[in-house]
Amino acid sequence: MDSGSTQKRDFAFVIPVYNHPQYVAQVIQGTQKYGFPVIVVNDGSTDETAACLEKIPGIHVLSHRINQGKGAAILTGFREAEKIAERAIIIDADGQHDPVDAAALMDLALHNPGAIIIGTRKKMKEQLAPWTSRFGKQLSNFWVFAVSGMWLKDSQSGFRIYPLPECLALSVTTRRFQLEVEILVKAHWRGVPVFEQPISVKYKKEIRWVSHFRPLIDSLRIVATFARLLAQRLLIPSVLRRRIYVRR
Repeated sequence: MDSGSTQKRDFAFVIPVYNHPQYVAQVIQGTQKYGFPVIVVNDGSTDETAACLEKIPGIHVLSHRINQGKGAAILTGFREAEKIAERAIIIDADGQHDPVDAAALMDLALHNPGAIIIGTRKKMKEQLAPWTSRFGKQLSNFWVFAVSGMWLKDSQSGFRIYPLPECLALSVTTRRFQLEVEILVKAHWRGVPVFEQPISVKYKKEIRWVSHFRPLIDSLRIVATFARLLAQRLLIPSVLRRRIYVRR
């Protein structure tokens, strides 16, 4: 994708996808209605996802040869989006989020330049969200508070807006699900504002929702990430943290 000499757009959508052919086309079509660039990162899918993406016009597809993790896919999308846009709108490809809610997120982002905007999922229990998702959200919220002092209602949401210069400057090290909380914590340490906007979510029984989150191994990875961040918060003065967790 060539940015040329044109002015950057306010937003670009970035959609990480791994083995989600059921809903990715629907999600993409919902994002295209806004008229902003749509970048899809195929993170080594092994099913018909790649073939599905080939049939969708007007998108820019990047592909990892093998699965590298959601965080790696997001960073690949960030680097491409940064060429043409000021902010990246991340939305999961599994169909749980409604692209219609992007309008409210974008409005909040435009009124808060340089801020991260999180789409906070409403009524997860009423929408029949798996108990593991609800418990994981609350546990993650607690640990984000413990390592940063910032209380969020949904630190696990897969629908967010990231200011690209600020987030690409952060010295993040994780490449899987943990990246989404690591960015929040290190951005807060750097003084980047974080706002939340309520959004809808769909976990109805008629939707065949598929998650690639592996409860044991991915939970252990997240715990290890929080342990490392907590140690950094306790051992490194805040003034120094603001300096060292920036990519050189």
